Order: sequence, then structure tokens, then C-alpha cells
Amino acid sequence: MRTLAADAGGLWGLSVVAMALFMALFAYGLAADPSENANTIVPSIALRPPGFELDLLEIQPAPCGGLERLWKGCPNAAQALPLEAWETTEEGIRYRVVGSPPDEWRTLGSNIPHRIVHRRFWMGTDRFGRDLFSRLLIGSRVSLSVGFVAVALSLLIGLPLGAWAGFKGGRTDAWISGLIQVVWSLPGLMLVIAVTLALGKGFWQVFVAVGLSMWVEVARIVRGEVMAEKQKEYVDAARVMGFGDRRILFGHIVPNVSAPLIVVSAANFASAILIESGLSFLGLGARPPIPTWGGIIKDHYAYLMMGKGWLALWPGLCLMSVVLAFMMLGNRLRDVLDVRNTPSAS
Repeated sequence: MRTLAADAGGLWGLSVVAMALFMALFAYGLAADPSENANTIVPSIALRPPGFELDLLEIQPAPCGGLERLWKGCPNAAQALPLEAWETTEEGIRYRVVGSPPDEWRTLGSNIPHRIVHRRFWMGTDRFGRDLFSRLLIGSRVSLSVGFVAVALSLLIGLPLGAWAGFKGGRTDAWISGLIQVVWSLPGLMLVIAVTLALGKGFWQVFVAVGLSMWVEVARIVRGEVMAEKQKEYVDAARVMGFGDRRILFGHIVPNVSAPLIVVSAANFASAILIESGLSFLGLGARPPIPTWGGIIKDHYAYLMMGKGWLALWPGLCLMSVVLAFMMLGNRLRDVLDVRNTPSAS
């Protein structure tokens, strides 16, 4: 770990990954819009620039707090109105809505539940008047969750298949290697799209589709490592001691091939984030209003030519930073964990 921290690229990658995980875990606590999916729609303030701020009148806000807010956000208020000006009177709240004539004042009775919140839109508002910064925070949960689930599925499927093929050899290896070659020959994105269309659009369907497309690389690497590892003397010693094949394979050989698995898992994590963003950009990812970085880019890439390029550049920058961080972290882990790169004692 000291070697990893000493490398500038590895340290940067580790820092970005740690920050992304923190943002995903505490997204609703950090978001200015704590509603579920940060989906408070205010059309009259759509496409406002970064740093824009105003007072928002929430009528009949739902009670929310504590762990409920941190985990899934709060239900939307019955109505959210952007205020140009407001004052407190004996009857309640006297206010004027953004975009209304200067003499058009409204009154909200004090008997109607309401609250006024001050919002600053650090990254501006999207085409529906939603807080872009809050939606990027919530979207990080989708991207990182897809990465975790995809890596877990790839290990769950690829690890036992690759290990068993490399250990047993013969027909078992031939059958599993044939399956690997067939799946490997299919374009990854096309395979994910096919699985997504078969399972249907949705949040969990994307997780499964991306995970099912990544087990092949894990199986290939594990198979090769196990084939080399099973020739070593400790495997012969385990056989002499009467250990069974499963105990030798999963109790002794597999732990010794964990280093390349860690590296390929980091690379697969980055690939899963990219694939999920591609699916969302094509309209095959999580359904709206669930925010995803690819979906936000899809909704706003046309604004690049309209002087509002930040709407697509912010999610693109988040995507690029996280993917690059995982790739640099994976490359550095490869150097740290590879025993061939360890200097020998003189």
C-alpha cells in the first residue's frame, strides 16, 4: 500500500475513487434537492447558468429526515414555486413567482403547510428546471452500483468456470473453453444490448446485462493462472496428503491467483461504468426519472451548440474522471501485486 501511495497516478486514482464512493453513499445528504431522484421540476427556471440561486416555495412538503433521506431521498412536495419576491403577512405568505408580471402577487394562507428554502444551483439547471448538481450526485449511485454488481457477477460466473477448466483439463476444459470462445467472439456492447432487450428496460436489468457480458475475461485469466499454478510442488504435496480436488483448487490454488483478479476487476469496473452510460445514452438504461450520467448527456448533448455546453460537459467530466481513476488504479495495482516487478534481494 505504501508503494501505491507513493505513485502520483495511483494516489490520484485512489483519491478520485474514494471521493466518488463518498458522494454515492451520501448523495442525498450532499444534494441541494433532497427529493427522490432529485426530480423537483420547475420549468420556469430551466437552463439557468451555474451559480444561479433563488428562494423556492414548497407547498405541502412531505415530512422526511434521518436515514430515510440519506437512503432514498424525500417525496416531492405537492408544488414547488420559484419566488421572485416574498413577504410574510398576517394571512400567510405573499409572494410573486419568477416570470410573472411585477404587479401579480399571490397569497398562501398560513393554514396550508409550506416552507421556503433557499437553493443555489452550483451547476445550473437542466431543461426541466431540475438541479443538475443534485442529479449528478444521485447518478453516481447508479454508475458505481452497476460497477459493483457487474464485477460481482463476473467473479461469480467466471471464477469457478475458469478455475475448473484450468484445473481439470481434458473435456471439461474443452467444453468451457468453447463456451468462452463463443461468448468472447460476440461484440460486448451488442451482447449487453441483446440481454437488455431480452430482460426489458429497467434498473436491475442493466446490472444483470452488464455483469453477464464480463465473466468471459475473468474466466480466461483464471484458467491460464490455474493451469500454471497447478504445476507447482505444493499442489502435489496436497494430493499426497489426500486433499480432494475442490479443496486443492478453491482452498489453495485460487487464493494464489487473486492478484490478477484484483487488477481485472478494477478494469471491469471502469468498463461497466462506460457500458452503462452507453446504454443510458441509447435509451436502454435505467428508466427516467432515475438520473444516470449517460442519460443526462443524452438529454443535453444538443445544447453543446447552443451556448449551454455545461449541461453535457459536467456529466461527461464525471464519467471521464471516474473511469480514468479506476484504470490508473488498476494499472498501479498490477505493478504493485506483480511479483515479477518486486526487486530481488541482493
